[in-house]
Amino acid sequence: MTCDDGPWHSHRMSNDVAYPVFRTPDPTLALRTARRLMEFGRCEHAEVSAYAELSSVADVRRVARAIPLGRFCGTYELDEFQEVPFEDQPALVGGVPASGLPTEEAAFEGRLPVEWEVWHLPVGSIEADFTAAIGPNVGLINWPSLQWPDAPEAGLHGESKHAEVTLLFNTHTRELDEPTDDHTVLVHVRSAVSDGRQRREPYAHWLAAQVGLTVIGPAQRC
Repeated sequence: MTCDDGPWHSHRMSNDVAYPVFRTPDPTLALRTARRLMEFGRCEHAEVSAYAELSSVADVRRVARAIPLGRFCGTYELDEFQEVPFEDQPALVGGVPASGLPTEEAAFEGRLPVEWEVWHLPVGSIEADFTAAIGPNVGLINWPSLQWPDAPEAGLHGESKHAEVTLLFNTHTRELDEPTDDHTVLVHVRSAVSDGRQRREPYAHWLAAQVGLTVIGPAQRC
């Protein structure tokens, strides 16, 4: 069992749907492309969050050095913390900051993969460092709170509640359950299903086209 899901798995009164618009084995190119799309919808409320599943102690320490923010939480069983005083819980069970990571390797036995996440940071504060540090691990960068503009020439209204961009590292899916060797950029719009079809899919195509991209795969729900 691992830490609670991050904000990208939150339950909302309405739902978003995400479309892949770019894929590459080059993480730097993936970040540059995701930023270009994010900047198209960037507004004063824009922010960034990130998440990773780190498969080795070396990976954990590398991310901690690169980004001394957020929390690290190891895999655990429920009986390791239920009715156990906080001070008596094993290291990594409740989540620790980078400064609280165990120094001894033995503390990580049975705790891998370790989840790491940061929420609600200023745009531009962590993205490059995270991209350089994630290595072969599965993870993501998410830019929520964007503002997609109207597209009157296409008869499409803008939106903000579900205006997001996500960069998936080493996976093709929002659930992070299919490891790959490349990285995928997703554009998010509001989900509006009618007769089994996504009525807002044309808007995703329009958004992608505004920055020279195109939808390259089916919609992803979360």
